[in-house]
Amino acid sequence: MRLHRLDITAFGPFGGSRTVDFDALTAAGLFLLHGPTGAGKTSVLDAVCYALYGSVPGARQSGQGINLRSDHAERRTRTEVRLELTVAGRRLEITRQPPWERPKLRGKGTTVDKAQTWLREYDAPAAAWKDLSRSHQEIGEEITQLLGMSREQFCQVVLLPQGDFARFLRADAEARGRLLGRLFDTQRFADVEKRLAERRRATEARVREGDATLLADAHRMQQEAGDAMELPELSPGEPGLAEAVLETAAIARSTARERLTLAHCRLSAAESAHAAAQRALDDVRELARLQGRFAEARRRAELLEERAGAHREAQQRMERARKAETVAPALELRDAVETEHRAAAESEARARRTLPGSFADAGPAGLAAAARGVTEQLGGLESARRAEQRLTGVVEERAGLDRQERADEDVLREADTWLADWDTTRAALQARIESAQEAATRAEQLAVQREPARRRLKAARTRDELAADLEEARRRALASGQRALDARAHWLDLKEQRLNGIAAELAAHLTDGEPCAVCGATEHPAPARKIAGHVDREAEERALAAHQRADEQHSEDERRLGVVREALAAATAEAGDTPTARLAAEADELEQEYARARRDASALHTAHEELRRAEHERERRLADRQEAAVRTASRLTRRETLEHEQAALEEELAKARGDAGSVAARAAQLERRAALLSAAADAARTAEDAAQRLKDADARLADAAYRAGFDTPQAAAAALLDDAAHRELQHRLDDRQSEEAAVRAVLAEADTAAAAQRPRADLAAAELTAAEAERRLRGAASARDAAARCCTELDRLSARAAEGVRLLAPLREEYDRVARMAALTAGTSADNERKMRLESYVLAARLEQVAAAATVRLRRMSSGRYTLVHSDDRTGRGRSGLGLHVVDAWTGRERDTATLSGGETFFASLALALGLADVVTDEAGGVRLDTLFIDEGFGSLDDQTLDEVLDVLDSLRERDRSVGIVSHVPDLRRRIHAQLEVVKGRTGSTLRQRGV
Repeated sequence: MRLHRLDITAFGPFGGSRTVDFDALTAAGLFLLHGPTGAGKTSVLDAVCYALYGSVPGARQSGQGINLRSDHAERRTRTEVRLELTVAGRRLEITRQPPWERPKLRGKGTTVDKAQTWLREYDAPAAAWKDLSRSHQEIGEEITQLLGMSREQFCQVVLLPQGDFARFLRADAEARGRLLGRLFDTQRFADVEKRLAERRRATEARVREGDATLLADAHRMQQEAGDAMELPELSPGEPGLAEAVLETAAIARSTARERLTLAHCRLSAAESAHAAAQRALDDVRELARLQGRFAEARRRAELLEERAGAHREAQQRMERARKAETVAPALELRDAVETEHRAAAESEARARRTLPGSFADAGPAGLAAAARGVTEQLGGLESARRAEQRLTGVVEERAGLDRQERADEDVLREADTWLADWDTTRAALQARIESAQEAATRAEQLAVQREPARRRLKAARTRDELAADLEEARRRALASGQRALDARAHWLDLKEQRLNGIAAELAAHLTDGEPCAVCGATEHPAPARKIAGHVDREAEERALAAHQRADEQHSEDERRLGVVREALAAATAEAGDTPTARLAAEADELEQEYARARRDASALHTAHEELRRAEHERERRLADRQEAAVRTASRLTRRETLEHEQAALEEELAKARGDAGSVAARAAQLERRAALLSAAADAARTAEDAAQRLKDADARLADAAYRAGFDTPQAAAAALLDDAAHRELQHRLDDRQSEEAAVRAVLAEADTAAAAQRPRADLAAAELTAAEAERRLRGAASARDAAARCCTELDRLSARAAEGVRLLAPLREEYDRVARMAALTAGTSADNERKMRLESYVLAARLEQVAAAATVRLRRMSSGRYTLVHSDDRTGRGRSGLGLHVVDAWTGRERDTATLSGGETFFASLALALGLADVVTDEAGGVRLDTLFIDEGFGSLDDQTLDEVLDVLDSLRERDRSVGIVSHVPDLRRRIHAQLEVVKGRTGSTLRQRGV
């Protein structure tokens, strides 16, 4: 990487535009950057870093870049940094502008413009610059990829901070490891350590979980087997647990199978007795059923004999109803005709009541002739009716002309009034549009600031909540830890008490003649007795379970405490130390200002629409005013024509109306009279026809009743049955017939008659005997099922326990392997003699490379006296791996770097910085760093050492490098001719190049 040109505008202490020509400065190999304190020497280096990475080194970076702006700059001058450089064979130009709070173009106040970034590349064949990107993210990724290093690495390798390397030279192993870790990116090795530790904890938990599952299966087997099984007195994780569980399970399975064989024998005997009792019960039940069936049939036969008379009467009633059904059609016809006759007579009477008295005795023919005469008179009024309708239309048309005239006058008056205010209305709408456009611009600028403010406020609230949660989690973890210790102490106390009284517990199971489980004797003259407060196995197991639950709860509380701590750290990193109330107030103020801008901007579309509608309204009113004038001229001619036509029609209608109020009223009178006469004639004819049909129906009914065998039609009507009565009577007859057939069939059965001759069956005694046999069978079956379930469950649990033991074996092997690897990488294993972590081991290799590269230059600077060496010795109780010593060739002894003097510390740290730059450069993929900067420290050297240091720096030109020295030392101004001087003043700093 070689720098060519740097342009600075309104950046840091530089109020105006300043340019640095690095090509001219680096031509001599060494150049000096000097100036008084506070002039801005470091700001030149900050500008280079900002151009490349969009931020400045260390603590000088704050906010989003707004603080980089010079306080000496003009308000309308924007901060800008442009850097031209060559990297990886490509000549690039990077331009960056941080966010800028500038005055508004319209109105008062300020607005913030977003940060801008441009990346261009010089096209040598075309001799022109071409644009590559304007995206912050794309440009950042491109520069990082080309340089092969992050901002932190660049600041350590290119902008060599001598103070930092002096501290690095004298630092302890931990501080040195943090810096090397940032430069060489060894986080992946730390991640390996963390991953192995997590796997160790996970596999350990799985092993303990597997042992707990196995012990739980043993408890369930003991519940099934009862006194046939005793549990091993072991806890999860203890050796030998699996073998003890499998051994006791085998004993329990053997005892359960013996019990199942005895239960099968008892069940077979009970089944035989139950089958014999059931067969006897079935025989008694069948005899009782046949005897009851015969007795019921005899009772039903006697009841049928008693009801024989009623049955004969019902048969006769059904016969008469069948004959009357042949007369039913004639009866229905006569009833229908009589109904029609009554309706026709009533209709005729109503029609005659509406006619004048002269038509009271007129027949149908006379009424029809009178109706025709009235209709002829009505036809003569049709011409007068049309004239009357036309007169109404003429009057309405004249009234419409009057309304149009008044409406046109209103239109002309409103149009003149509205058009008079047109210029004022248009100017007001144009002003509203301009105001809304400014509000829209302001809203876009505020929208950029909203999301960062929201994230900080959310993080601050989370920080406050988690701060309270952290105290609660810490208190709960301490309390659960104490409870776990108390529970363990209680369990151990009970266990000790039980062991002290185990003789009494074993003596409780001794039986005379049976060998003792401890000594084997069959006689027990003085067995131990349980004392008051004796602790048995159940009490010890409850205490153990309580201890395990308390321990698990304590682990869970510790995990929750760690989660809360991590979340609080993340929230604090996001929100900072700013109070939540202040962030909320700032966010609310930003939201309110944004809402006001959005609200004002939302009126832009409405203002445009109102202006467009106002212009359309103006055009419409001009057209309406012209059309009203044309309509006024045409109305005068039409009004005269209508007046002449109205006079002629009124004269014609006066003749046609007669004494009626109008032609329509006269026509209505005639229409009503014709309708009444026609209706009366129709009603008279209908009544005559209905009377004749009634007479014919009476004759047909009398003939049908005689043919059916009835004396009168009334007798036939009385014999008829409705549908419900007919169905009910037929149902009674059918039931009687079915009952007689069923009784005869039962009495004719041979087995029923034979059963009636035998003694009465004793069903209660047979049922009692069968119930007792069934009770014995259920008891034997339950005992057999319980024994079978016990065997099945013990087999299942034993198989699961064996499978669990088989699956747990490789898991335990994995745990042992992972635990060894985790301890080795963490530096806690006995195999790791120097207690060195994996990350420290990698960094130690890098530090050896750095020490070797630094020694090449240190020997020249110290006239061959000093050599930097890496040491992996342990310091005190700490871990080894990152020690750094200096070998003094004059004494031949190796000593700590803290024993070097001030000047020796400077050139040793300078050599270390240059060596580190070489190693990091190689690590970054071999990117050439043709321009380096070294900051201060030369004042601590004597003249001879200064010459040697400058010779070493000058030798860097052999690798085609140029070095810029930042220093106040006056002697360097005489020794180095190429200089960049920073001159400070009241209006800001300026730059001057000399010796180029």
